[in-house]
Amino acid sequence: MNEDFHLYLDSADLAELRTCLPHPVVHGVTTNPTLLKRAGVARGEVPGLLRRCLDLGARQVQAQVYSSDVDGMLEDARALLSHFDRGQLVVKIPATRQGFDAGARLIAEGVPVTWTAVYAPEQAHFAAQLGGAYAAPYLGRLEDAGVDGLGLIAQMQSLVAQRPSPRTRLLVASIRSREAYLSLLALGVGAITIPPRLFAELLDHPATLAAERGFLADAGELS
Repeated sequence: MNEDFHLYLDSADLAELRTCLPHPVVHGVTTNPTLLKRAGVARGEVPGLLRRCLDLGARQVQAQVYSSDVDGMLEDARALLSHFDRGQLVVKIPATRQGFDAGARLIAEGVPVTWTAVYAPEQAHFAAQLGGAYAAPYLGRLEDAGVDGLGLIAQMQSLVAQRPSPRTRLLVASIRSREAYLSLLALGVGAITIPPRLFAELLDHPATLAAERGFLADAGELS
C-alpha cells in the first residue's frame, strides 16, 4: 500500500461506512460535529463509533474537539485520546488562533493533529510550520463562496510541500464529484476525504463491471 496518499471516508453513519469498509485503499475515517449530529451520534457515543471503524479496517480515525478555548480543546482532546492506542486517533482542531496554540501543545506530546476549516494559504503554512499531520481545506465550500477552490488549494499545496519533514498533508474535504477528486490528485495533495456515496463511483466503473460480467460468462463456457 502506497502510504504517500491517504484516502479517508467522511461520515459518522456506520451503515454507510460498512458499504465501503474494510477496503485496502481506505486509510481511515473522518468525522466532525456536523456529521455526528446528522447521523444521530451523541457525544458519548463517538469513541465507540470510531472503535468500530478501526475494527472494520480503518488505520486512523479523526474526531474534533468541541471547545473554542485552549484549555477546553486540550481537555476535549485528552478525553477522546483516552479511548485509543497511540496514533489511532487524529485530533481535529479548527485553524483559529486558539486552535493553533492547542494543536501545537498536543503535537509536542506526540499526538497527530488535523487543523480543519482551513480557508487561507497562511493557515496551511502555519499547520506545516507547527508539524500538523494534516491541514483540511473545504473544496466545495470554497467554491460555494465564489472562490477558485482548486487554485487556492494549489497555493496551499505549494506551501506545505516546502516543509517535507515532518510532512503535513493537505486533507481536502467537501468533495462532491469524481472530477473534483481527480483534479485534486493532479495537484498532488496528500490526502482526500470523501463521502461514502462517492466511493462507489470511484471504485465501481460501469465499463469494468460490464467487462467482468462478459469474462465470467465466457469462463462458464470453457471446457
